[in-house]
Amino acid sequence: MTPAAKVRLLFVCVENSNRSQIAEAFARMHGGDRVVAASAGSKPSGRVNPKAIATMLERGYDLTGHTSKSVEAMRGEPWGRVITMGCGDACPWVPADAREDWPLPDPRDLDAAGVRAVRDEIEQRVLRLLGVLP
Repeated sequence: MTPAAKVRLLFVCVENSNRSQIAEAFARMHGGDRVVAASAGSKPSGRVNPKAIATMLERGYDLTGHTSKSVEAMRGEPWGRVITMGCGDACPWVPADAREDWPLPDPRDLDAAGVRAVRDEIEQRVLRLLGVLP
């Protein structure tokens, strides 16, 4: 990979309304010009969860411009890494140079403290991931 090449990261969960949206945001925040980050869902909800929006606003990132997208829309793209987020068989296979799964609880039904805990865990995992990228 040339120094100018960006690593393409795709974060996948079921609804693309919480975990994968948060991961995409942190990859953009901390990865800067080194990465292209996107997210998608196997059964997109059609919206980003207001709880995810609120907890990311606390960290200075506005998710209101994000949309819940289908993983089908991401097929055919050249992904460097696909990270599934605890959705098991509900996350379809997307071709990538590398794949990994982060078994994280869905914060959809968690209280604010629970959503923050998942958010913070995602941030730590994104930082570790960025630390091993070229």
